Amino acid sequence: QVHMEESGGGSGRLGGSLRLSCTISRHTYTHYCLGWFRQAPGKEREGVAIIENDGDISVADSVKGRFIISQDRMKNMLYLQMNSLKSEDTATYYCAAHFREEGPCYSDDALEKGERFFYTWGQGTQVTVSS
Repeated sequence: QVHMEESGGGSGRLGGSLRLSCTISRHTYTHYCLGWFRQAPGKEREGVAIIENDGDISVADSVKGRFIISQDRMKNMLYLQMNSLKSEDTATYYCAAHFREEGPCYSDDALEKGERFFYTWGQGTQVTVSS
């Protein structure tokens, strides 16, 4: 069973930057989508950014141009670079994965389907943005 664990959360200033990391336990899957989700108090969990195994990316409109998702396949790491932070970015952030034995995983499809498409999750890390 694959495990995922987020790190790098904390407090960030308005207009500032934070970088989240997600450590993924060793696996042999070659087809997958990895993603970042977030959930603010009283709101549903929403997709932030998704990356395919081949590097194609889909990003939510709310963070487009500000957040960058990336992966290091050799290290089994997933990252979220968060720039130009806004107060509405305050949330618990989760990394998640959809692994498959064969066939592609499309990032735009995964982002549209949202959390129900992903079945491996980290426990979350809190991000709080303040002035």
